[in-house]
Amino acid sequence: MSETAKTTIDQSEVDRFSAMAAEWWSPTGKFRPLHKFNPVRLEFIRNRVCENFGRDPKAHRPLEGLRFLDIGCGGGLLSEPMARMGAEVVGADPSEKNIGIASTHARESGVPVDYRAVTAEQLQAAGETFDVILNMEVVEHVADVNLFLNTCAQMVRPGGLMFVATINRTLKARALAIFAAENVLKWLPRGTHQYEKLVRPEEVERPLTANGLEIVHRTGVFYNVLQDRWNLSPDMDVNYMMLAKRPA
Repeated sequence: MSETAKTTIDQSEVDRFSAMAAEWWSPTGKFRPLHKFNPVRLEFIRNRVCENFGRDPKAHRPLEGLRFLDIGCGGGLLSEPMARMGAEVVGADPSEKNIGIASTHARESGVPVDYRAVTAEQLQAAGETFDVILNMEVVEHVADVNLFLNTCAQMVRPGGLMFVATINRTLKARALAIFAAENVLKWLPRGTHQYEKLVRPEEVERPLTANGLEIVHRTGVFYNVLQDRWNLSPDMDVNYMMLAKRPA
């Protein structure tokens, strides 16, 4: 395959999420797990960004003046909260349906988000750069993880950050994040995740560090049944989040 023919897009994944696009903003629909997951993600992102850029996380608009890319933004579950906190947000997704749903919801909510039906490659080729890139629950759905992370890393400005959240490729993850989540708890439609496409932490780290980023934080995330909420955890065997920084 030539360089020009390479793509990060797995069309079957785009089609899968496009088919569910109308349910993005339903907290009891097919994206219920992401609605449950959102509070711990938002707090982690806000606190780490504020720490990096010397902001007060309790301020009304702590992300004012920072340019964000929410790559694989789906219906905008992260894009809108970031914009509400003052960030200038580009929400990118290859699915026209996702972008349509996200744009409509943002417009109705009065939240300014620049939604675009584009790929990471197209943004990078256009010379786009960002203070913060949110790469959340995306890498397990792309066709070429290395190409995707290489492309995203090149868009991080000096002193900027990239967050990556995904599912580890372990037997524990196969049992909990796939079999239990899809077949027992019915949290996700069957086929949402394929074990062979899950990504180990070192497979995230390699392309990021090769592109000059430094891994500055790693954390696991687990679901507490008694609290009915997600919490940060030192256990990265299933869900995990990683933060990388480009030196200033």
